[in-house]
Amino acid sequence: MAGKPSRAVTALSLLGLLAFWTLAAWLSADASVLPGPVEVAGVIAREAASGKLWFHMGWTLWRVVWAFALAMGIGCALGLVLGLSPRLNTWADPWVTVMLNLPALVIIVLCYLWIGLNEVAAITAVALNKTAMVTVTIREGVRALDKGVADMAQVYRMGLWARLRHVIWPQLGPFVAASTRNGLAVIWKIVLVVEFLGRGNGVGFQIHLYFQLFDTATVLAYALSFTAVMLLIEYLIVQRWERQASAWRTA
Repeated sequence: MAGKPSRAVTALSLLGLLAFWTLAAWLSADASVLPGPVEVAGVIAREAASGKLWFHMGWTLWRVVWAFALAMGIGCALGLVLGLSPRLNTWADPWVTVMLNLPALVIIVLCYLWIGLNEVAAITAVALNKTAMVTVTIREGVRALDKGVADMAQVYRMGLWARLRHVIWPQLGPFVAASTRNGLAVIWKIVLVVEFLGRGNGVGFQIHLYFQLFDTATVLAYALSFTAVMLLIEYLIVQRWERQASAWRTA
């Protein structure tokens, strides 16, 4: 029962945003500057019917999945190691800080220059931009682990794998969930920039193409279509898993 009001509020909030957009489009009275929801919906239907929308969204989603998997895998491993080893963290922390503050655009351009205008460079650039953020989040999660539980595991002489599986990883669940949510929110935006700068397909490429043609309606159509996909992933997968990962704290 508690979830129903929140869904109602979410729906009303989105309707309010839609109404605001409609009003702003009506006040501008220029579809080339700000087309209304009806015009954008028509473009989405046209692009979907032609198959272009699904083709380019599929490429973007493929890049998001690969970059996300790499960033989460490497970031979780590094965060775990740095959190468990203060001495190693002292040496590695400046590196992590540099990567954390290096502009995404710089990393993308360097990857394209060093690796080439290909998929490896695109996915590497996106993964590098997110790995440092995941590393920091997981490292702080390791530092916040319950020392009493760790001492108990040591008393019972649990092996490293058993400690990771039964003691450390369950407590890191909320931190991994937070990294997942933030990671998806950041990665797909960076993927669009990567596609905008150097790919021949994807949502970012289409936005670049129609930006050059000053076609605001089609730019919004592609941007909002992929935003809708990411919102579905957020509400149907990420938030549910986040609640399950944190359930033990209130059990």
